[in-house]
Amino acid sequence: MHALPHLITDLTVILVLAAFTTILCKKINLPSVLGYILAGFLAGPVVSFLPTIQNMETIEVWSDIGVIFLMFGLGLEFSIHKMGEVGVPGFLSAGVQALGMGLVGFFLGILMDWGSMNSIFLGVMLAMSSTMITMKSIQDMGMKDRKFSDLAMGTLVIEDIIAIFAMVILSTIAVSQSISGIALATQMGLLIFYLALWLILGIYLLPTLMKKLVVLMNEEVLLVFSLGLCFLMAVLAHVIGLSTELGAFLAGSLLAGTVHVEKIEHLVTPCKNLFGAVFFVSVGFMVQPAMIAEYIVPILIISAVSIVGKLVLLTLGGLAAGQDLDVSLHAAASQTQVGEFSFIIAGLGQSLNVTGAFLYPIIVAVSVVTTFTTPFLLKAAEPLTRFIEKVIPAGWLVKLDNYCEARQAVKPGEDREQVAYMKNFFTTMAVYGILAFGTILLGVKVLLPFLRAPLAGSPLTPEAAACVVIYLVLAFLLPAMLRIKKRAFTALWLKSVYNRLLLILLMIFRIAVVILLAALPAVLLFHVNSLWLALGILPVTLLAVRSKQLARRYLEVEARFLANLNERRLAERFGGDGQEVHHWLTEQLCVLPLDIPPLYVGGGLTLREQGWGKDDHISIIKILRGREHINIPDGDLKLLAGDRIVAMGSQKDLETFCIKRSAEGVRPVEGARLRTLKDYIESQESGPQAHQLLCYGVPLEKEMPQADRPLRDSGIKEDWKAFLIGLERDLLPIPNPDKDMTLRQGDLLWVMGSQEMAGELMRRGLLD
Repeated sequence: MHALPHLITDLTVILVLAAFTTILCKKINLPSVLGYILAGFLAGPVVSFLPTIQNMETIEVWSDIGVIFLMFGLGLEFSIHKMGEVGVPGFLSAGVQALGMGLVGFFLGILMDWGSMNSIFLGVMLAMSSTMITMKSIQDMGMKDRKFSDLAMGTLVIEDIIAIFAMVILSTIAVSQSISGIALATQMGLLIFYLALWLILGIYLLPTLMKKLVVLMNEEVLLVFSLGLCFLMAVLAHVIGLSTELGAFLAGSLLAGTVHVEKIEHLVTPCKNLFGAVFFVSVGFMVQPAMIAEYIVPILIISAVSIVGKLVLLTLGGLAAGQDLDVSLHAAASQTQVGEFSFIIAGLGQSLNVTGAFLYPIIVAVSVVTTFTTPFLLKAAEPLTRFIEKVIPAGWLVKLDNYCEARQAVKPGEDREQVAYMKNFFTTMAVYGILAFGTILLGVKVLLPFLRAPLAGSPLTPEAAACVVIYLVLAFLLPAMLRIKKRAFTALWLKSVYNRLLLILLMIFRIAVVILLAALPAVLLFHVNSLWLALGILPVTLLAVRSKQLARRYLEVEARFLANLNERRLAERFGGDGQEVHHWLTEQLCVLPLDIPPLYVGGGLTLREQGWGKDDHISIIKILRGREHINIPDGDLKLLAGDRIVAMGSQKDLETFCIKRSAEGVRPVEGARLRTLKDYIESQESGPQAHQLLCYGVPLEKEMPQADRPLRDSGIKEDWKAFLIGLERDLLPIPNPDKDMTLRQGDLLWVMGSQEMAGELMRRGLLD
């Protein structure tokens, strides 16, 4: 009989001891992580009367896998939307704490004469709290529904992101053995670029792929697919010079936005728990009583500084963000420990051979102390709050309350249109710009070397071939950067002279970026003068902006991206019985009755000639001419002076339309107010049926003639006697869709019309 491999015997020792120690910790209400560390200590070389690990190298590999699983699990709990939900309090609290504790830890290390590199790592480790221990303590003490838990979670989310960036910065410092501003800026720039590129491509491709494969995925296949993605991203991150932990985290965050994340979390959790346990046990191997005894004073000092420093800084961060004293202090008390991220950072320092052997066991000991004190601090937060309120002068408390109320008060934006336009402008520039720059880098760094061997001796040089491929992709990406939202642009242009200057500057900036990206491939590949090339490419790009074919592709790509980005949120619109709830129709479309003046300059022109749909993005759904009700008027119908019209559009579009047309005398009916489409339709019920407008959702099937055709050529208005007011694609609402958008199978078409439309839809079998 052959001998058992060391891996099996080592895992037996680890798991048996870990089971015993974690049960013991549960019994005395301590976090499981302390049990794992204790198990590692018992299985290590220090304790001789118990079986000892034989092959540390194999266990270290398992430990590395454990780190990847822990980061993947952390990513599954993080999504792009979570960043928005955190808000100012989370960002401010995390920023104050991370910066403050980082500086405190650094200077503490310098005072203890540990050297600059050890001090830098100590500062970063002290800046990280434990998500696992914080949430476990809050749950165990029944405080999950308290207001402070939201602030604590938001702070921890931002701290985790800070830790990801800190690992890259520390790696750069460790490799160069110095703090080089240029090296750090380059590495951080590359990190942000790669993160953005991966997120953009991942959001567009991953949910789309999973939708196509979901029918083939049982639990086993979904688990293998998810873990395959995790390790693929980890390997890719390593190949491009980033950490495997970052790749695993990013893989998890991409899956976090899909509708499958809950099932993936359920499937991955056992694997994460197993390998994570091995990681924490391996941390326990580093506990050396002799070294701890030698450094007992620094351990106690660092523990005290960590607890007091985090308590003070997190409280100040919460107060600065407008949270009251009770919420801020409770949130701070829950995050005073040094967490598992610090173990990863300590391991990074050791693997790079830039930190002393003493630092790892010291930070483990500090983590044990601070973890043990967390529940007691949470219990003490309430009386501590009362004590502080008694000690602080009454005038200070009043000022503090006034400040918190002022910060939490909802302040309407002075210029919502400007904020919305700027957000859309920079989002579009960033997304397409990153894709364009990524295409150029991929072509120069990957495609060009790949083409050298196949094209050796060919008339077509590798540089020329790579250049052609790059410019074919840029021909799609660069025009998108020059597209503008006309309605938002027009509204801002008309609002003030200041807005006009801002819009002109933004347009100049947009064109300059496009010229730079257009010239970059030729400069990198051929080292030619870029100015003449850029000036030659710019007119072609401007012409491409007007291409209807490209416009359709942009609309489809952007709709797909938005649907994937919001997939999980949109899926929440399904009720418990599986029926869809289309709240968007009532929330996003409004109507407003308007009077056309007797001397209207556009009297006698058709609705199409008025240009309101094209320029103002509003639709005329009814004209009242005397006693006549003209529902869904045709574009060739002439508008007469004295008509009363009912306009439909978004709230912003209708408000902008009123501003633009007020000089022409077109004004809202006296006493009329802007109301939702749903309210308007319901208000007609008391009137004659012939005057009523109806609204239905029609699923677009593959065999229907409208499928795979642009909206302008769909024939919906002529064939169905209906007006398309919006559509829903993959649960993504698209009100007032562009005429160039191609309709796809599975779209839900929202149409409006009269009784004639309802009869036509029923005759065609399109209504239940």
